[in-house]
Amino acid sequence: MVEVINRQRRMSLDCDLWTVFTKKALTLVPAADGNVTVVFVSDRTMREWNRNWRGKRGTTDVLSFPADQQEFEKSADSILGDIAISVEQAERQARENGLKLEQEISQLILHGLLHLCGFDHETDKGEMNRLELKLRRKLKISG
Repeated sequence: MVEVINRQRRMSLDCDLWTVFTKKALTLVPAADGNVTVVFVSDRTMREWNRNWRGKRGTTDVLSFPADQQEFEKSADSILGDIAISVEQAERQARENGLKLEQEISQLILHGLLHLCGFDHETDKGEMNRLELKLRRKLKISG
């Protein structure tokens, strides 16, 4: 199951569109047999979460919160985790990279899903980046 929630007021987002995209992306990522929630938030919320959860100052584009279920907790309704996206940061990055906002958000959802699957671009010697680029092509996300 995929749930998409818009918790920011700056812009209107089509949660149904992002639900469909996330479901499609889930079919391509490894270990994608769990429920995912995608939440769109403001920069203010993202700054607070980035500070609280990662000990870093400032906003970021995407945060992933793996469910990290124990084996006995897993069932047919296992939970992969949650992805938070700052819509304001995504909008800035889209402008900087010459992308449409939809492309940037698609990339961020995919990036977050890979983190939920256990990938870490800071420690894996490029493995996550290579896979992400391959999956972007499959999902027809340019950029």
